[in-house]
Amino acid sequence: MKPTSLILAIVASSLLSACIYINKGGDSNSDWEKAERENKAVISSLQIDTAEADIRSRLGEPDFSEGYSDKDAAVRVLFYRTQRQKEDGITTKDECTPLVFRNGKLIGWGAKAYSSNQHH
Repeated sequence: MKPTSLILAIVASSLLSACIYINKGGDSNSDWEKAERENKAVISSLQIDTAEADIRSRLGEPDFSEGYSDKDAAVRVLFYRTQRQKEDGITTKDECTPLVFRNGKLIGWGAKAYSSNQHH
């Protein structure tokens, strides 16, 4: 083999290896797994009466939100993704943990808090 051909073969092989490595590095599954782990960690450390703004600053924008008036109180429910149900690339409410606020203060989180504070 000529030295020029050998050099081209080595360079081509190196470039192909780099392409394969770059593609493996962009694993989107790790993004949602990381977000779920971080959301769970923050939610597990929450305290009742924490201001909604404080929680939003820690968790960011929710995946879903709901709001309504209940007597003289403003109720807001923020949903953050914490557990994947299907590998469809779509986040649904059943993959989220609801955080329930009354007049801007956290009053509970999880299924029981959500169901007991739904507007009827």
